[in-house]
Amino acid sequence: MTEADAPAFRTGFVAVVGRPNVGKSTLVNQLVGAKVSIVSAKPQTTRHRILGVRTEPDAQFVLVDTPGFQTRHRNALNQAMNRTVESVLAEVDVILMLVEAGRFTEADARILPLLPEGKPVILVANKVDTVRDKATLLPWLAETGRRREFAEIVPLAAVNARDAARLLAILKPYLPESPPLFEADALTDRSERFLAAEIVREKVFRLSGDEIPYGVNVAVEGYAEEASGLRRVDVVIWVDRAAHKPILLGQGGERMKRIASEARQDMERLFDARVFLRCWVKVKHGWSDNAALLQSLGYD
Repeated sequence: MTEADAPAFRTGFVAVVGRPNVGKSTLVNQLVGAKVSIVSAKPQTTRHRILGVRTEPDAQFVLVDTPGFQTRHRNALNQAMNRTVESVLAEVDVILMLVEAGRFTEADARILPLLPEGKPVILVANKVDTVRDKATLLPWLAETGRRREFAEIVPLAAVNARDAARLLAILKPYLPESPPLFEADALTDRSERFLAAEIVREKVFRLSGDEIPYGVNVAVEGYAEEASGLRRVDVVIWVDRAAHKPILLGQGGERMKRIASEARQDMERLFDARVFLRCWVKVKHGWSDNAALLQSLGYD
């Protein structure tokens, strides 16, 4: 095959949207092949646009994991999250709309009119592995597919690497012909500083269960890389109420020690370097409804 006969390289932006907690971050991590977006059983854990990059010999997929559309609560944080989603959709080449296989909710339906016309939208029915009666799946897919003109309908399990590879193959023809935008070994456009904060926030959600609600934010107040490669990271965990601070700390500080330990291990795996992590818990009342404060914490 001559160079002229070789297939053209394709590069494009792919938005991953859906209501909270349908598996968007899990899918992005699986498509990238590394953990670039936090995963939690709690809804609304993704608050920023996360860019993940997957490069193959003939294509580069630039994946945008958006916050779930917030249609119930209209505080400053949720409004900022919705603006992020809307701006992303206007710029991408193709949209993946995730729903839970066998279940199309009112919250899913409210997203449909927000998707821009003229862009291909692929309906991804996630969590097919949890559908007990598989005979109901095909009729449900047919019914759901009539809700709008989808470019493709793809049932899968985001936790399955083979399903992710199948989705990448389906996505590839929708990317425009273009040289790559990122180096072949790039996984994300986010800095290590940003990823460190996200990793700590994930551990807070995972290890606090239902005791700590949505009003938590994490900020990196100190980040330094030494000549040896060691990263020194200082993190502040902001909570909305004074009563939440002792809950996060745990008896004798044991819960915070575990949060910091697990976060440090994840950072070391992702950064491929040793990490010295220090965490503090501080109270900042009303942070999630303070537009100026949200901007200072990195929200648009």
